[in-house]
Amino acid sequence: MVAKTIIAQYVKEMRKKYKLTQVDLSEKAGVGLRFVRELEQGKTTLRLDKVNKVFELFGSECGPVPIKREEDDV
Repeated sequence: MVAKTIIAQYVKEMRKKYKLTQVDLSEKAGVGLRFVRELEQGKTTLRLDKVNKVFELFGSECGPVPIKREEDDV
């Protein structure tokens, strides 16, 4: 599963878990409704600061994670 699908699925599942509409989520996170819709649809070009505003409501954040590589792969 690609990252965009994981993020979209996570946001949608958490929104439903907390019984929020997309409008509720956008208002509580301080982002636009269009942004929430695009996030849940897996749009690949979203601002990370806005993604983290949404994630913050669910006690999460999105950021860089080191990739395990061989030394020669740099």
